[in-house]
Order: sequence, then structure tokens, then C-alpha cells
Amino acid sequence: MPNVANTKRKGIWDHLLMIALLGAVFMGLIGLATATGWEETLAQVSKLSLGALVFLLALSLGNYGMRALRWHLFARQLGLKTGLSTNTKHYLGGFAMTVTPGRVGELIRMRWLNRETGWSFERTAPLALVDRAADLAAMGLMLALAVALSAGGLTLGLPIAGLAICAAYVATRPALLTALVGWSYRTIGCFPRFMARIRSAARSLERFSDRRLLLLVGSLSVLGWLAEGWAFHLLLVWMGHALPFWSAVAIFLFATLAGGLTGAPGGLGGAEAAMVALLSIEGVPIEASIPATAIIRLTTLWFAIGIGLCVAPFAERQSKEALDAIK
Repeated sequence: MPNVANTKRKGIWDHLLMIALLGAVFMGLIGLATATGWEETLAQVSKLSLGALVFLLALSLGNYGMRALRWHLFARQLGLKTGLSTNTKHYLGGFAMTVTPGRVGELIRMRWLNRETGWSFERTAPLALVDRAADLAAMGLMLALAVALSAGGLTLGLPIAGLAICAAYVATRPALLTALVGWSYRTIGCFPRFMARIRSAARSLERFSDRRLLLLVGSLSVLGWLAEGWAFHLLLVWMGHALPFWSAVAIFLFATLAGGLTGAPGGLGGAEAAMVALLSIEGVPIEASIPATAIIRLTTLWFAIGIGLCVAPFAERQSKEALDAIK
């Protein structure tokens, strides 16, 4: 019973944290918009047509589709026999948990796989590690390229790009990651069973070292994130505050990575603050940068969460049916 009570309390605190962050972001954007005048902010939003919003959502959907295909390729490489439809359902359904702290809620995909295949967390955890590493590597490399090609002074993005690439490198090197986990356990001396599971998962990363696979999934990752960077560029153009393509891509990627580094659910707060600040540095007025930030987050982060909330019940039901069939 104490464990159940602790789990419930932790869940309550997670929800309270998410609500607080959402409130802080909402109030911050409202405050900035009020300071600049609602008329100017609404005037910027009114420049977008319904067709433009649909196109922005389509580009985001393209990103999710390519990343879902990447997840399927990783699952097959790991030895899972789940099909493309099932893997896509798992991946998209996991987006429903994006707003959990550190996005740890996305590990619900491991739960579905356990029910449907019988594979333990230790055997499927490498999927989550290599998937996150693929995103970090693609975004880090693209950010470095965008900073190099952009016309503005966005060199502050280089440290973030370097951190993302380093994290991706560590996450895909079994020996290095295993040693790091061992060092962490010796340092803090806590969570022995959890650390043992992570160490076991790290050793399984060898399966993903095939160069042809890495080239294919790397291309999918780059194209997917480039689609959302292009969406941000188009949004600024349509709002009448065009930036050079690579500058817009650099701002989008920097803000997304910076938000992720905060560990906050979905990068809430940090991503928005970084985006508004960088747009201001590039000369975009505050009455345009605020709605641009709100719209791009709506068509990327919140769109993904919406898809996840729609797909997750089907993934949950499918996994329960598979578990009942086994019993």
C-alpha cells in the first residue's frame, strides 16, 4: 500500500507541475501581448489563412511520420516482430505523454511492447535510448549547420548543438554508456535495480551500429526536423516578418533543444522564452514574435500531444487484447 500511495502522490505532483508550467507560459505570453497591445498581436495572427495553418500542421505530421518510420526500423533491427502499423501506433500514442517531466511518460511504449511481445523493459529500453539519440544528433548537426549558414548573430546556438551531439554520441556508444552508468551508481549509490536495467539496455545498443541503418534513420531524422524548421520560416514569412531560411531554422532548433534541456514537460517555458528572445534579437517586433511562438508551438508540440491523445487509447486497447490472448 505505501508504494501505491507514493505512486499516487508522485502522479499528483507531476500533474501539478505541468499545470503550473502551462499557467506560467500562458500568463507570460498574455502579459507580453498585453504590454504590446492586443490589437497588434491579433493583427499578426489574422494574417494567417486556414490553408496556411493546415500546411503548417501537414509539415509537422510529415515529421512525426518519418520519426515513426524510424522507430519501426529500430524495432525491427532490435528483433521485434511488430509490424509497421503497430509500431506507428505505439510511437504516435506515446506523444500523449510528452508533457510529463523529462518526457519519461513516453516509456509507455515499452509497456505496450511488453504486453504484446512479452519482451521486458531491459530488452526494449534500447529503443527509447537510440530514438532520443537520433533526434539529438539530427537536431545538433542541423543547428550547427544553420548557425554557420545564417546571416544573423546566432553563434550562441553552437554550445547547445555541441551538447546535443555529445549526448547522442554517448547514448549510442554501449561501452561508454555502460561505464557512465557504473560511475553514476558508484557516485550516488542509489537505485541499484534501475541502474542495472539501464546498464543491460546500454549493452544492447550494439544492434544499432549498422552503418546503412544509421544513414537511413539519420536521413529520416534530418528531413523530419527540417520540415518543422521550414514551417517556422514560412510562418514568419506569412506574418510579414521574414527571416533568412537558416536563421529561422536555427531559432526553432535552438529553442526546442533549450526547452528540452530544462527537463520541463515538453520544454514548456524554456522553449517559448528562447524563441521570443531570439526573434527579438533578429529584429522581429514583440507583437509578432509572441503570436509566432504561440502558433508554432501549437502546430508542433500541442499538435503532437493531440495526435497522441487520439491514438493512445487504441494502442492501450490493442496491448490489453494481446495480453488477454496470452493469458
